Amino acid sequence: MTRRISILGSTGSIGVSTLRLLDEAGGDFAIEALIGGRNVDLLVEQALKYRPAITVLADPSQWPVLRDRLAGTGLEIACGEDAVIAAAGRTTDLVMAAIVGIAGLKPTWAAAATGATLALANKESLVCCGRALIDRVEAHGGRVLPVDSEHNAIFQVLDATQRDKIARLILTASGGPFFGRTPAELAQVTVEQALKHPNWSMGAKITIDSATLANKGLELIEAAYLFDMPAAAIDVVIHPQSVVHSLVEYRDGSSLAQLGPPDMRVPISYCLGWPDRIAWQAPRLDLVKMASLSFAAPDENAFPMLRLARQALEAGEGMTTVFNAANEVCVQAFLDRRIGFLQIADYVETAMMRAQLPTISSKDHTSRDMSCDRMTLALDIDAQVRRLVQDLFVSARQHV
Repeated sequence: MTRRISILGSTGSIGVSTLRLLDEAGGDFAIEALIGGRNVDLLVEQALKYRPAITVLADPSQWPVLRDRLAGTGLEIACGEDAVIAAAGRTTDLVMAAIVGIAGLKPTWAAAATGATLALANKESLVCCGRALIDRVEAHGGRVLPVDSEHNAIFQVLDATQRDKIARLILTASGGPFFGRTPAELAQVTVEQALKHPNWSMGAKITIDSATLANKGLELIEAAYLFDMPAAAIDVVIHPQSVVHSLVEYRDGSSLAQLGPPDMRVPISYCLGWPDRIAWQAPRLDLVKMASLSFAAPDENAFPMLRLARQALEAGEGMTTVFNAANEVCVQAFLDRRIGFLQIADYVETAMMRAQLPTISSKDHTSRDMSCDRMTLALDIDAQVRRLVQDLFVSARQHV
């Protein structure tokens, strides 16, 4: 039977890796939808090769290029936010949700109502909507599979029949490029230095998040919702080699871990093959060559974003949306060289203290219909916080 697959964010690193894995693994599959952001050249190349049922470009400014280059091919094409959401909501078997940032929330929410297996690489959707996103997927007959290497590792070793026997989840973090640095040293960090991750090849936003440990904070929040665990039962350890991707500790003293090379194709392949495993030319882990693995506690004084993420999780879903929105704005400001590296956490903390949050009702979690109340609430909070942080930037400039 042919499996139909939609890829939200097909021109990003996760999307590209997904298509390459499908090529390498073979099998009977067809692409329902390819959705790209701004890279029209790559999207055209993908559309011509895979001939999806629909190809959608998010960036309207590149529409003439997409239209002209695919004219006469017989391929259905579209452009803009409404088209992205509509394509994400098409009936399919598996959706790879890999649009980075809050921009991925609406299409991921649409995909959640298709009944498809949702391979979730857009952590912001879960951070901002919490259990409501998972409830939406399951209410429509689907299943959420985590793509992040840490959550994928936990998913592989967590025995769902013995949830009451779990003591804690342990997320590993590479530590980024600045592991061991003091706050004084971090104050001098440049954009170029922050973009040089020692282990992983990722986009700019995620790479900066790794450098501040915000990415691990987002993953802590994500783990709480994915595995229905309280914040107190989730720990983070620094593991510079990025070989042990996470662990589940049981109450009998056993700790089960998933190990593998630092290559995102491994968790992606697990999601594509689940509940089976697909064969491909996967890199092999040579423990003898690796020789040693090291672990350390995170320094939350030097990297306060991890502490702030935990506080946001403990405060509730509205605050996790605040954390995510403020971080997105501040990371972009750092990339634009408008604020310093340490100021990212300073502004995020201020935003968390000043944001005015509505009460999130339990009814927002349980509705089976197509209501977007919970998503709309998250987007409203997101917009409020973005305005707040920009106002903080303006105020800071006026006081210089």
